[in-house]
Amino acid sequence: MSETLSPELQSWIGRSRVVEEEVGLSAVRRIAGMLDLDPGAFRNGDLLPPHWFTLFFADVARQSEIGPDGHPKPGVFLPPIPLPRRMGAGRRVTIHDSLRVGEVASKTAEVAAILPKQARTGFITVLTMRHTIRALGRRGRQVIAVDEFDAIYREAVKPGEKSGTGAPVPAPTDAAWRVEKHLSAPLVFRYSAVTWNAHRIHYDADYSRQEEGYPNTVQNGGLTMQLLLDAAVAHTPGTLRGFSARLTRPIYVGDTITLCGHAPRDGRMMAWVQDKDGHLCAQLDCEFA
Repeated sequence: MSETLSPELQSWIGRSRVVEEEVGLSAVRRIAGMLDLDPGAFRNGDLLPPHWFTLFFADVARQSEIGPDGHPKPGVFLPPIPLPRRMGAGRRVTIHDSLRVGEVASKTAEVAAILPKQARTGFITVLTMRHTIRALGRRGRQVIAVDEFDAIYREAVKPGEKSGTGAPVPAPTDAAWRVEKHLSAPLVFRYSAVTWNAHRIHYDADYSRQEEGYPNTVQNGGLTMQLLLDAAVAHTPGTLRGFSARLTRPIYVGDTITLCGHAPRDGRMMAWVQDKDGHLCAQLDCEFA
């Protein structure tokens, strides 16, 4: 494949669409239950944790628009990148405010960049989406957050090839705090339901092994970041105002991971996820005010 962007894909750069959603109390309570919080503690008008905006604004495709991997087909919401496997890789987020329970808000999704290139593991394309979250109604069109999200598209798995088997990197050993979390199948299912994510690698073990080369069903990277952000916020004074995140190694449903972090310093803190073997799986750099 060529590292030159096709005219069709080039035409997608700069395209945008808007998704509106009511931040409903019932949805917030389902999210709270999934995260092992008291659902009854939330009321209309309450401010949500700053990073919870990522749990809303799902792209709702018609069933006929779903591809064999469970994602919407290429060209429905995202550019028709001609590579079959898609995984989240990282994000850069600036947070200005928090959503409130019961208000109407919107996400403007813009195709910021499409970068095809030859990587060590084969030909890939990196898609960067820029999501701008706004509160509507009585707050006008206040910007809540700007989220740049990277997804990597890869070639199909060759017969006998395995995914996620690159050389591991050891996690840091100087954590100031640690929290163990078991990634049970019901937890991953509930997160996928909350975020309307039907990617089959998260629940269909046969598909995950046979079509994408993983040894098991794969933990959802969004859930990994959610759990790590929750732990980072709980261990840091102040209000979360931004973060950058990077996923470095697959984690599998049924694993027990350790959420770790350094002590905050000058309003910044680094946190990470390590697997049961002490390998680095995700890293997070947070800014607090």
